[in-house]
Amino acid sequence: MLGAMQGARVLLIVGGGIAAYKALELVRRLRDRGAAVTPVMTEGASRFVTPTSLAALAGAEVRADLWDLGSEARMGHIELSRSADLVVVAPATADLLARMAAGLADDLATTLLLATDKRVLVAPGMNVRMWEHPATRRNLAALRGDGVLVVGPEAGEMACGEWGEGRMSEPGAIVAAVEAALGLPGLPPLPPRDGPLRGRHVLVTSGPTREPIDPVRYIANRSSGAQGAAIGAALAARGARVTFVTGPAEVGPPRGVAVVRVETAGEMLAAARAALPADAAVLAAAVADWRVEGVGAQKVKKGDAPPVLRLVENPDILRTLSRMGEGRPRLVVGFAAETESVLENARAKRLRKGCDWILANDVSPGSGIMGGRENAVTLVTAEGEEGWPRMAKAEVAARLAERIAAALA
Repeated sequence: MLGAMQGARVLLIVGGGIAAYKALELVRRLRDRGAAVTPVMTEGASRFVTPTSLAALAGAEVRADLWDLGSEARMGHIELSRSADLVVVAPATADLLARMAAGLADDLATTLLLATDKRVLVAPGMNVRMWEHPATRRNLAALRGDGVLVVGPEAGEMACGEWGEGRMSEPGAIVAAVEAALGLPGLPPLPPRDGPLRGRHVLVTSGPTREPIDPVRYIANRSSGAQGAAIGAALAARGARVTFVTGPAEVGPPRGVAVVRVETAGEMLAAARAALPADAAVLAAAVADWRVEGVGAQKVKKGDAPPVLRLVENPDILRTLSRMGEGRPRLVVGFAAETESVLENARAKRLRKGCDWILANDVSPGSGIMGGRENAVTLVTAEGEEGWPRMAKAEVAARLAERIAAALA
């Protein structure tokens, strides 16, 4: 994953919230992946992190003053706002979101945001009550309408002691959203092809996710990513523009798609959201349902008794995209990998998640499906069920792509 953003220029605006400390790790991760980061701090941000720390990690001067005579003599705020490939605001506080929505330009950060002609990605971070306030929701809706991309926030314990939604996403999830927003391919894309899906954008998720226990160990599953890769290839072959969000899969991504590589469920959700809008979403990834609360900074040593791991639920990507309301893909397709009562569980899952179609398959031990070359699925829709015979995963993908093309026609 090193160098995946090589040459990309990110203008990072750090807002004045407690989550500003995460901006230091965000800068490190962006630079590790090859991006050049130009940091801008609001006045409030300097109350939480120092310009010296941010400059040291970014390897660049921190800008903070709109009235810097040396810079502004050359209209530095215009130069900064136009020279980046992407503008990232993290944390985007309630105040900063409000000023963005109102189009204010009373400091360097808001002036840059008003002057830029590049895409803007915000990572909200604030108290749960502030996040739930109607004013914040109105401001965010207005910004989305202006084309601003949003990653997070997440639910959890706040610095103030309250619990709920409002925590800024972790740096890894923001990096995944940045990569998706930049549209950086992992492989050179092929020229657009003619076909029934030409002009359509389809989001595909693939592979497993890995949820860390400590720097060495993780929780994962047996998915190889073969079915997701085949689906991405089949859609691209029919002319679709495919954003392919993949976990650490054994099977590499197909040619002709824009690849976004992630590790965790949180990063995958962030990348999927950042890839929208899309005409359809095929969520073939085998996402871990749980992650460890409080990942260890050091390797957990073997002792007299096994360690106790507290698991917390991961974000539900299929449900989130299916029920997101405005901006929802016209067609959302999920998978149900089951070991018992396959059709009953798949029917219930489709209704519970709110997706349009579910592809159900039996992954019981000995089936050879998970990690194998073949698949046997049943397509479950509101209109009924259609069993497909066991066939190569490439054939399953081709059949699904044809059905998607017909549904979007």
